[in-house]
Amino acid sequence: MLEYSHDWRLVLAAFAIALMAGFTGLSLTRGVSRRSVGERKVAVSMAAVALGGGIWSMHFVAMLGLQLPILYTYDALTTLVSALVAILMTGLALLILHFRARTRRSITLAGVIIGLGIALMHYIGMSGMELCRPVYTPMGIAGALVASVGLSVLAVRLAYSERGRRNIVLGTVGFGVAVVMVHFIAMAGTGFLSDGATGAIGPALSNETLAIIVTLAAFVISAAFLLTGITFAPQPEEAAAPGLAGAAPPEPAPTAAPRAEPAALRVPHEREGRTYFLEPAAISAVRAEGHYTLLQKGAETLFCPWSISEAEERLAPLGFLRVHRSYLINPAHVVKFERLRDSGQCSVDGAESLRIPVSRARLADLREALGL
Repeated sequence: MLEYSHDWRLVLAAFAIALMAGFTGLSLTRGVSRRSVGERKVAVSMAAVALGGGIWSMHFVAMLGLQLPILYTYDALTTLVSALVAILMTGLALLILHFRARTRRSITLAGVIIGLGIALMHYIGMSGMELCRPVYTPMGIAGALVASVGLSVLAVRLAYSERGRRNIVLGTVGFGVAVVMVHFIAMAGTGFLSDGATGAIGPALSNETLAIIVTLAAFVISAAFLLTGITFAPQPEEAAAPGLAGAAPPEPAPTAAPRAEPAALRVPHEREGRTYFLEPAAISAVRAEGHYTLLQKGAETLFCPWSISEAEERLAPLGFLRVHRSYLINPAHVVKFERLRDSGQCSVDGAESLRIPVSRARLADLREALGL
């Protein structure tokens, strides 16, 4: 077996690529469930290229950092196939996350698919090595598969337990750690043998130069996708937001028809496969239910596809208060408030039996809203 080591500068560059790709993919898909099907497909496709391509770029840069006592190169076609596998598997996982109901089972399935994609990409890419031959151990392959699937499921759960900024950051770190750990766990179970070729002509570009090119390309693509994602389909709340104070509104094009005023916010709820909309003023409370929420309208409880974080972001400007990690309330509907040592609880009209907890940190805000 040949002895080998790693250039740790390229290892750090590979980790940076994994973080950038994870942040790009998760940022592009934030809020896409509120877009049209066409816009959602575009966003998911861009995220698949950014995230899957970033996973491959990380692997390739880390492999370029592999230092062997002999010359080695990569077959271009096999390397391309490994990149396509990473992109396609990531795209399939994103389709499940954004075109099906997001449940614990679907999130786990998406993580398993990404994990299998990472492992397949790694071993397909390794098979493209020329002038030396990788040799695997059964324990090394098993360890890489277990780590790939387990860490990917954890990363997807971190990113999709809610879809707020905090989860994007946590998911980014999770994806970065997953990809890098899988690579080096797999490498720990891999040896290398020379294929006996001598007098081979080396590549026109050194490994370090190729690594720099791939790293720069990955960052440029991610940055371009982020900028495109920000401008190509504004969030509904951004489109409806008022302009900056003192800023003049943009003049419409001379031939354009008059633009309609943005519609007032209405809250979606689903029943029997149909989506209906509700005026926010009719809602007395919002309760977290897994990755979704339940709306309280009098004595009626309705299913809403928003997460509790998304509901807070949209309804807080209308006076709703987050009184607990699982509850938003409309102070106008509160009919009873009770102080309980360091916390409290309240009830809303039509559902007086529902005891809504109020955390200690939110007591002052609620008391002020109630005029107490």
